[in-house]
Amino acid sequence: MVSTTYRPTLVGRVGPTARLLLSLLGSLVLIVVIWILFLLAFPDVGPIIGRTPIDVFQYLFTAPDAASDRADLLDRLWITLGDTGIGFVTGMVAAIVVAAVFTLSRPAAQTFMPIAMLMRSVPLVAITPLITMIVGRGPACVAVMGGIIVFFPALVMIMTGLAGAPRQISDVISAYGGSRTTTLRMAALPAAVPSLFAAAKISVPGAMIGATVSEWLGTNKGLGASLQQALPAAAYDELWASVVVITVSSIVLYAIVGVLEAVVLSRMGTAPS
Repeated sequence: MVSTTYRPTLVGRVGPTARLLLSLLGSLVLIVVIWILFLLAFPDVGPIIGRTPIDVFQYLFTAPDAASDRADLLDRLWITLGDTGIGFVTGMVAAIVVAAVFTLSRPAAQTFMPIAMLMRSVPLVAITPLITMIVGRGPACVAVMGGIIVFFPALVMIMTGLAGAPRQISDVISAYGGSRTTTLRMAALPAAVPSLFAAAKISVPGAMIGATVSEWLGTNKGLGASLQQALPAAAYDELWASVVVITVSSIVLYAIVGVLEAVVLSRMGTAPS
């Protein structure tokens, strides 16, 4: 007689922390492979400008000044992570609020959505001088520039999630006299949680990019300033190391949001996207 006892697979036994570590390991291996292939595909870059993973490792860990260089990059990283958080929260909160307004008012969505998409088509670098003139070069600049990058893709995804609420639940709420706001709160928002996490996962790397750009062109702090200063000074070890730190940090933040998504959606009884 064949036993039908259920045995969980390895994937089923892997918890969120293990999945985070595995995804990080896979991403790091992929980065190294792409990095090496890039240098092989473009030999004109040469050893003067191009740096291999070994060169960056030596710069950060084994070179005579590795300790001070690493400490400087970590100090700048904390600034950039703070700027990333400012831009991420600003963009996500704005996207949630605007998506809710657009869901409650279709005329508002039809009127302002094309304007929002038109604004998104303007290159951020082109409007940076205007932003800095209006809000200055402090945290407000970081919030605006990071929020712009996060806002638009998050808005589209959250609106899609809000529109996907089960029609039956909405009809029941309406039948009992519930308003559109009640329907949004009790039906649309819970249904949009997977889309909200999907928007967050996409927005985290975008927020890191926004923070770096705002630091490069606006605040002159963090890893963005490190890139700005290293390039004209031909400090290519610092330049490549900064890029690596930004890339790895983006992957780590993405993976953390993915773990939070898995935990929250599993408690809600919804499969992660």
